[in-house]
Amino acid sequence: MLGVFFQTLPFFLLIGLGYGAGRSGFFSPAGTAWLTKFVFYFALSAMLFRFSANLSLAEVLDWRLVAAYLSASLVVYLLATLVAMLRRQRVETAAIEAQCAVIGNVGFLGVPMLAMLMGEAAIGPVMLVLAVDLLVFGSLVVILITGARDGRMSPAILRSIGGGLIRNPMIVSIAAGFAWSALDLPIPDTMNAFLALLGGAATPGALFAIGASLAEKAAERPHVAGWLSFCKLVLHPAAVAISLLWVFDMPGFSAAVVIAAAALPVAGNVFIIAQSYGVAPRRVSSAIFISTAAAVLSVSAVIGWTGALY
Repeated sequence: MLGVFFQTLPFFLLIGLGYGAGRSGFFSPAGTAWLTKFVFYFALSAMLFRFSANLSLAEVLDWRLVAAYLSASLVVYLLATLVAMLRRQRVETAAIEAQCAVIGNVGFLGVPMLAMLMGEAAIGPVMLVLAVDLLVFGSLVVILITGARDGRMSPAILRSIGGGLIRNPMIVSIAAGFAWSALDLPIPDTMNAFLALLGGAATPGALFAIGASLAEKAAERPHVAGWLSFCKLVLHPAAVAISLLWVFDMPGFSAAVVIAAAALPVAGNVFIIAQSYGVAPRRVSSAIFISTAAAVLSVSAVIGWTGALY
């Protein structure tokens, strides 16, 4: 377990370096925003395209794995929603809190970290988790918030969801990569070198951007943020483990990767959604900060435990 901790520590040290740069003012909020934009639209997209272009969708797509992850995530999602409703929160707030409970930082942290720690074979299962998070829960939170405010579902909501998915560079790059793979097109050496060079900036850039963005996070209701962090770091991976190992009986490497992905801290895009709709953004920022700080130990523990599965 100690060895795994030292393997994951450099990733969190990069986050800490970004936090220090942002907290000291050396890296401004504007600089953080531009770095995040570069990673999101260019570096991470290049990495995801290169990975998926070298994979076969038929080999990666495992519907039992998707069902196991999705069903476990829905259990935690509903639990967080129930707790929020018992506290007499509005539907919009309950939806955002539930989002914190199950959506981890798979894109910026999970893809580069798990690929390096668990090998390139981990890329396929991680991409499945990322796809479920973006397509299912990314759509669900928009439906719940806009539906609660408008009092009904409308074509405009569906258009908004569809437009958001089409404009998401992670979805576009993964889809384009799998399309390239399906057409059995070779990647020219020059293009492969370009993608490798650009994609290589994703890991340090993303981790530094995570840390720098945390420097701007304001605390609100730390007890609620602590509960949401507990859901994300403990309940979510535990539910996913139970679903994969006992309900769906899927032990092995893929199960280990998905469990590790479920243990990641709250994703930054939850804050973007909360801020865009004006629903408890400071509460979400607190959950991101607390879960990321605690993940230094919790993620190492989960990855160390999952190592026994394969």
